[in-house]
Amino acid sequence: MSGRRVIARVAFVLIFMVTVALLPPPYLYAKPATSVDYPERATVTHFSGLAFDTCSAPSLSTMRKWRSSRYRGVGIYIGGVTRACSQRHLSKSWVHAVTGMRWRLVPVYTGKQAPCRSHVKKFLINPKRARAQGQRAAKHAVKRAGRLGMLPGSALYLDIESYPASRNRCRKAVLRYISGWTTSLHQRGYLSGVYVSGASGGVHLADAYGSRAYARPDAIWVAQWDHDATVSDLYGLTDRLWSHGQRGKQFRGPHKEKHGGVAMTIDSNRFRAPVATVARQVRVTSSVPLKGRDRPTKKSGIITTYRPGSTVGVVCQQRGAKAAGTRVWNLLANGTYVSDRYVTTGKGLRPCVYPYQVKGTGRLNKRTGPGTRHALAGVVYRGGLAKVVCQRRGSDVFGNRVWNKLASGAWVSDYYLATPARRGFSKPLRKC
Repeated sequence: MSGRRVIARVAFVLIFMVTVALLPPPYLYAKPATSVDYPERATVTHFSGLAFDTCSAPSLSTMRKWRSSRYRGVGIYIGGVTRACSQRHLSKSWVHAVTGMRWRLVPVYTGKQAPCRSHVKKFLINPKRARAQGQRAAKHAVKRAGRLGMLPGSALYLDIESYPASRNRCRKAVLRYISGWTTSLHQRGYLSGVYVSGASGGVHLADAYGSRAYARPDAIWVAQWDHDATVSDLYGLTDRLWSHGQRGKQFRGPHKEKHGGVAMTIDSNRFRAPVATVARQVRVTSSVPLKGRDRPTKKSGIITTYRPGSTVGVVCQQRGAKAAGTRVWNLLANGTYVSDRYVTTGKGLRPCVYPYQVKGTGRLNKRTGPGTRHALAGVVYRGGLAKVVCQRRGSDVFGNRVWNKLASGAWVSDYYLATPARRGFSKPLRKC
């Protein structure tokens, strides 16, 4: 072989190796950004405002009276081996009634705790089985949430109390437990949230933010009792971590407040984060049985019908084919679609949105259209939740021509999102 041919071949190999190094295949991003397997009837619910949490869910009467307070969200303890209080009020009917009062719900699951805490052994994480224990906790939490009417797309928050931050054994066990919790929730169509102390769990999650050893949760809720009701300055977290509507802060610990003549001992929180998705109960107003279809168009198949005057649960709304003077269709909790013309939805219903984490190591540019030649419209940092409403084809990005339209109206390349499909369109996302 001539020297020239040897040089040419070496150059080709080097170029190929550099190209492969620059373009890692999608499976390498399995962690920390894992995909969420949303079913058809899912959507995310985002809450921005003040919330209180208390050990036992208050009565409906108390919740009505506390509407006079500044709070619009409430943390509720849905289960877990370390849940301390009885929940005589908490039920599916309570959840629907409170949601009907326009409260947002923050579901909390009190699972096993760090192994270096002074708890009974059965309440502690086993470092050798931490990931599997986190997966089992998530499976149980999803069952509890489902029985209470909290739908896929909901964020469920794992309660990890403070522990000695200097114990490496504890750090690894907690991170593996949270990783198992996160992947298992994602497989079931739910978002992963974690409640932690800023000085222990918060610091450790921040340090592991980009680690491929652990699955990254979608939202973080930090206990930091400084009486500062903001989420922009959390202990141990830079502004680029969980920065796209993914933060909660418990800024004040147990104290008494009185509203509407009723006093309770509560913790106070500020949220800009995903919370529980609960179907809104509305009435069918048609004079004949209302058709529930498999897609938002009159040309699609009829799955079932709903009696005039009956109640149906609306999850979210999306645009579809024009029917009875409107393009708005309602996605119901059973996965069928009905025209908005024939139900009493009123105002404030959310659009159908599916969040996915930004994968990779940098930041993702948002564009004004589905292609790299369109103008910049901001950025989403790695690990940020990109709230997708639909997909369409656009310019090619490393072999992927799919682009995602966000709830804000901006566009991002699908190559950089942890959507289920590697290169094609992902279910249950509709095409724009």
